Amino acid sequence: MKILSLKGKIRLLSGLHIGAGDDGMKIGGIDNAVIKDINTNIPYIPGSSLKGKMRSLLEWDYNLVDASDGNPFSAKYISKLQDEAGKKKALNLMRVFGSSVETKDEKILKEMNEDLGITRINISDCHITKAQTDKDKEDNDFHLSEAKMENVIDRKTGTAKHGVGARQSERVPSGIEFDFDFKLKVFKNDDEEQLKSILTEAMNLLENDYLGGSGSRGYGRIKFIDKTWA
Repeated sequence: MKILSLKGKIRLLSGLHIGAGDDGMKIGGIDNAVIKDINTNIPYIPGSSLKGKMRSLLEWDYNLVDASDGNPFSAKYISKLQDEAGKKKALNLMRVFGSSVETKDEKILKEMNEDLGITRINISDCHITKAQTDKDKEDNDFHLSEAKMENVIDRKTGTAKHGVGARQSERVPSGIEFDFDFKLKVFKNDDEEQLKSILTEAMNLLENDYLGGSGSRGYGRIKFIDKTWA
């Protein structure tokens, strides 16, 4: 086995909101905070958010969502796929991003003479680059998060109803960059280029969609830059 590393940066092209799971509203403060490192109070992108979104987009791209009734695709749904090409894509998806280990799944894979093995990809949490956290400390006009008021639009007048249903959402502003480091395990019988291609495809899909919440309102547009395999 060898472990490849794909490193680079994620640049925000628009504000990013990945919620911290606040329990309640805060009078006079941020109602909808972004997730932050508990030790530094600096926003970050959880690896689980990246991995989950990329896998979800691939499942849509591979036409697997209907077969799984909206659940994460696993081997128990293979029988619903009609063509061999679709089954091959599904197996590759599970090989890279993982699958459940239920007895039913293991039986199905054994009947197909397939052994997926362990999940090939490992996606770490992504932290804001040191250059930008340093700049945040030194430059009073540079900020790592911002508050944006979300208003309800009056359908008759077309104007915002300030204070009625309005809340302040926190987001990381456009231009901020995060370091990323994806690990990819390659075993003896794996097709290395195919595994790398699947990861690249998932990243391309994410660049054309969005990360985090409020994507329909323009949040979460990103770009992977300075990508290097090692």
